[in-house]
Amino acid sequence: MLYKSLIVRVILLNILLMAVGIGIFTLINVRREQVHLIESNQETANLLLATIEKSIFTAMKNGDSPQVQQIIELVGKGERLLNLRIFHPDGTILKSANPEEIGRPVNPADYNLFKEGKSEGIFRVNGHESLTINLPIVTDERCYLCHGVGRRVVGVLNMNFDLKKTIQRLHESANISFSSMLILIAIFSLGVSFILLRFVRQPIQEMSEKMAKVENGDLSVRLDPRNRDEIGQLMGSFNSMVDKLEQTKIELEKYHYQQMERADRLAAVGEMATGIAHEIKNPLACISGAVSVLADDYDINDPRREIVSKVLEQINRLDKTATDLLAFGKPGTPEFSYVDINELLKKTLFFVAQHPEARNVERIFELTRELPPVWIDIKQIQQVFFNIIINAIQAMPEGGLLTLTTDRVKQGDDDFVRVTIRDTGKGIGAELLAKIFVPFFTTKTQGTGLGLPICRQLVEHNHGIIEVDSSPQQGTTFSILLPAVSLSGEPTGVNNSEPT
Repeated sequence: MLYKSLIVRVILLNILLMAVGIGIFTLINVRREQVHLIESNQETANLLLATIEKSIFTAMKNGDSPQVQQIIELVGKGERLLNLRIFHPDGTILKSANPEEIGRPVNPADYNLFKEGKSEGIFRVNGHESLTINLPIVTDERCYLCHGVGRRVVGVLNMNFDLKKTIQRLHESANISFSSMLILIAIFSLGVSFILLRFVRQPIQEMSEKMAKVENGDLSVRLDPRNRDEIGQLMGSFNSMVDKLEQTKIELEKYHYQQMERADRLAAVGEMATGIAHEIKNPLACISGAVSVLADDYDINDPRREIVSKVLEQINRLDKTATDLLAFGKPGTPEFSYVDINELLKKTLFFVAQHPEARNVERIFELTRELPPVWIDIKQIQQVFFNIIINAIQAMPEGGLLTLTTDRVKQGDDDFVRVTIRDTGKGIGAELLAKIFVPFFTTKTQGTGLGLPICRQLVEHNHGIIEVDSSPQQGTTFSILLPAVSLSGEPTGVNNSEPT
């Protein structure tokens, strides 16, 4: 619909504002012209009335009353005069340009004007608008002989001045003004419409069409700014945005290709590592048994027994590496069950407390009560907790504070139980933090770089989420989110397996 178009609404609003503005201006001008014409007629009528008054006064001073009637009849024949008369203060007409009305009562409107003490008024006489002017005739010393001593009103000079031509001129002026107003509104409306349609609507429509192409994946489109106005700047910004999107798309495709290659290499490495681990573990078990038997043949104080112990340590390290390779390359299928996460944490901490490096670390539990059970593989998640807690303890060789927290959180429509493991160690820098889940990446001299990758792999296999936050000298915080079981007995996390 047209009214839904912004340009149409702007054009209509401009037309409305122009019509109101020009209309008010026109009305003010018409009113001003009307006042000017009325004032001009008043000045003319007053001047004429003053002249008549002087003539009548001269005739009356000479006692020539018939001459007064002749003057009134002569002047009353003027084209613009509807009537000219003198009436007594009681309202009786004494002299008139129309002799037939002598002795009759004056027009009530004229008489009321006199009684109200007003000198001018506009009334309708004989179907025409007329300007009525009353001029009281007051006696002075020269009139005492005929009218007695004292100043008093002996008559009222009344004149009805025709405003027909004035009204016609006002109508003509108003018609011209309103016609000019309509023409101006039409011109301004056409001008504003042309400007908005040509320099606003067309560029916006073009941008909308190009934006739709970009939305459909075509990043080759560009706009051609024709002007250096705001629309041109917007087009330039659009081109800049599309350039950046295209560059980002190229970088993402390159990164995706690299990740696919890396995934392929990791898959190949995983298969190879699994095979190698199988081939290594059996001989290592035999070697470990043989070396243990050999160690038993030496006396406790025999220096060769210490050498054999070192050999056994290295064999155990190799065995652990082979076990990690097997776990990373071919993780076991999770065996899900309902688990109380607080109890699992307490059991894990019991085993961690036996670790020699845990003696200098203070442990704080902030476990939320009445948490819903989680649907997980208890052995896999316990391995995750154990690895992360051991890493936290090793990050505080001089001692520190280990805080374990549990609570319930929601992400979207999914309900999780969150386990937070926080240490006060030296922390991890941003560059290293981005690599901690990369297989075989480690900062430890004897690490395999598979501990945290295995942890993430196990958490994801249990439909959970693992997050880490760390800053240098601020410690490290790991958050493990595991799907909580709803009241219906089903896990609420995304992509959860059904209970079996």
